[in-house]
Amino acid sequence: MKLEVTQTWDGVPLEEDAHACVKFRLTEDALTIEVEAPFFGDPAPKHPAGRVDQLWEHEVVELFLLGDGERYLEVEMGPLGHYLVLQLCGTRRVERQALLMEYHATIEGDRWRGTARLPKSFLPDNPTRGNAYAVHGRDSERQYLAAFPVPGDLPDFHRLECFGPVTLSS
Repeated sequence: MKLEVTQTWDGVPLEEDAHACVKFRLTEDALTIEVEAPFFGDPAPKHPAGRVDQLWEHEVVELFLLGDGERYLEVEMGPLGHYLVLQLCGTRRVERQALLMEYHATIEGDRWRGTARLPKSFLPDNPTRGNAYAVHGRDSERQYLAAFPVPGDLPDFHRLECFGPVTLSS
């Protein structure tokens, strides 16, 4: 499955060179995610590469997968090797955090690629909806981008009703 981030959070189309792509597939025991996105060179988190809290405050690409009972998985990946994985139940209600996954990112010119592998057990039951987002920039230049738009006055990536259909397959 592939989700392409091609618009701002509220649905304004982006130039093609600003697009990000999130591919994901399910195997017998793991979810593998591949990211390819523009690199904007935002300041890195003040932590070494690996799991870091509040990664959404930095340059990041995110994948949300929604299943039964409003349970969803949020996976955030940064261009410098940082990541965050959260399991939620209901809008913004974190059930599990500090989850670990395998993650590696590389920067190639003005683009970056990341590959993540996390246990299948992190997924909610019957994931059928999802969204992908990209965030970069500082202060008034901050950009919030989406695969499926989330209309409203402010960007809100936890609007579960705005997620689009997804299919997880091997």
